[in-house]
Amino acid sequence: MTVVPGVGIGTACADAESDASVIARSRDEPEAFAALFDRHADAVHRYAARRLGGEVADDLVAETFTTAFQQRHRYDPARGAGADARPWLFGIATNLVSRHRRAEARRFKAMARVPALADHDEPLADRAADRVVARAVGRELAAALAALPARHRDVLLLVAWGDLSYGEAAQALGIPVGTVRSRLHRARSKLREALGGSNPTALREVSDHA
Repeated sequence: MTVVPGVGIGTACADAESDASVIARSRDEPEAFAALFDRHADAVHRYAARRLGGEVADDLVAETFTTAFQQRHRYDPARGAGADARPWLFGIATNLVSRHRRAEARRFKAMARVPALADHDEPLADRAADRVVARAVGRELAAALAALPARHRDVLLLVAWGDLSYGEAAQALGIPVGTVRSRLHRARSKLREALGGSNPTALREVSDHA
């Protein structure tokens, strides 16, 4: 994974601090921001890699944390950001993904043409059924994801692959929770329709290496 210039390994003393506290301290001590990278870079990279592939994900993670560092003075936990910086970081990453819409669609379409299915050790969460664990997403779902409107795909994948709650997804995208629920419902309905009525959370997840 690419390391962000100026964001290295955080200090052990920062481990006990909340994300909000680390960000606040980094305004006067820029090197403190490294702790945020240490905590969340891997999760952001997994999310980006699933959507765009590993090579693009390296650059996207670097840009996400560079952007976050530049905007750290605007982070206000009292205005809905909260002590956990994940929604904020995933929101930045998702905004950056939007610059690669065509590449993402091509990636899912390419996955849809791969005949083999691959096991994945991380589940796809179905929040509508209180984190129903799914075992698989395959070719059919990859094609269905490619056909989803971007706003619906963003919500679905923030919840499913970013592991965000409805509230956190709303924070990430800057939209009401009700809008998250509505888009997620529509996304799942379209996926089930594309899959002939099958529950998309009962299929194998798209392989990162497809």
